[in-house]
Amino acid sequence: MNLAFVVVLSAGIAGAQPEPVVTPPSPTAPAAAPSSPPAPTRAEVVSRGCEVLLRLQQETPGEWAYEGVYRVRGQIPIGYRIGGTAIVIEALCRAPGYESDAARQAAVRAGLSLLIEQRTHPLMSHTEYDGGYDVRAWAYIYALQTLSLVDRAGQLPPDLVSAAREARAWYLQALLATEIPSAGGWNYARPAGRATVAPPSPFMTAVAVDALLEARAVGEVVDDAVVQRALGVLERSRGPAGNVVYALAEGRGSSPSDRTPGAVGRMCAVESALLRAGRGSVRDARGAVDAFLVHWKWLDDRRAKTGTHTGPYAVAPYYFMFAHHAAARAIELLPQGERDEYRRRLFERLMSVRAEDGSWNDRVFPRSAAYGTALAILCLTQPSTSPGGTLPVQPSPPGR
Repeated sequence: MNLAFVVVLSAGIAGAQPEPVVTPPSPTAPAAAPSSPPAPTRAEVVSRGCEVLLRLQQETPGEWAYEGVYRVRGQIPIGYRIGGTAIVIEALCRAPGYESDAARQAAVRAGLSLLIEQRTHPLMSHTEYDGGYDVRAWAYIYALQTLSLVDRAGQLPPDLVSAAREARAWYLQALLATEIPSAGGWNYARPAGRATVAPPSPFMTAVAVDALLEARAVGEVVDDAVVQRALGVLERSRGPAGNVVYALAEGRGSSPSDRTPGAVGRMCAVESALLRAGRGSVRDARGAVDAFLVHWKWLDDRRAKTGTHTGPYAVAPYYFMFAHHAAARAIELLPQGERDEYRRRLFERLMSVRAEDGSWNDRVFPRSAAYGTALAILCLTQPSTSPGGTLPVQPSPPGR
């Protein structure tokens, strides 16, 4: 019998008013969760990064000095001012839409003028300055590379073409003149005196090779003996496990920084340079990128921290964005069918450390967000094939 009918009937027999029948409420649907904004696309990330770079121009328009702990007479060294500016110029020019962006064009023009003019700074001279810790070479390398790439892309302002090419030839000669005697290659941490033999730095030598190949592509005469000595440095810097030593010193014992987790940025830079110059292999380049992805945490642990070479692998904060850029360049040398997945993984890691304002910074110094953001843009805009300015990639030699 219906339960409600029984209740009503019982109440009537007792002479009482029947109680109303209560119908249980239907289940309430859960409130819809607020929708998250869609993740930005790669193009949106790059566009926002360019806006950040324009905002980060420093005291001098068109200047984006890299800042680290090192000072010369209490000031950021001129090598960091020129090198940091050159990297930003390349990023602003590489990002899509440059041809229709007047603000970027004006900033690049000012930056190119700085590269042209500041090479006359007294501490930029490769014939008069014989300092020890020598960061001038970062200016020589990145100014040479940027002036070559921008020229090859047809992005030099017409009235600056002659001066820019003259400056490029000067930076090339400065880089060649500061090659380490006997050993070959380059190092920013070396004893005083240009004639002093010092252990080469593989990660500086690798990017120097890239710059020399780009200069050769735009018609500069590059002494091949210098290039070959540098490539020999890179080959000898490899350890048995594919790791790359921090400095190539004869008889030097192993150090924590030489182990793979502390070497992944150097590995990508070295294997990329060797492969572009025809003396590396796709297998080794892939192995370096895989090592970067596997050991990425050790880089991230030191990102934006104080100090420099800290254990357990003596990773310095300034390797963080450098390593990402080196990995991005190596990825573009892998077989075409492999690139998309590696690009996705690199993008994922970059986005995990992107600041809310759309910048990247691997140092504790605010102005170095320009350097970090520029390298992130370059990671996301690498050409899909080997740059035309480099030597053709050769088949992998047997056993490599």
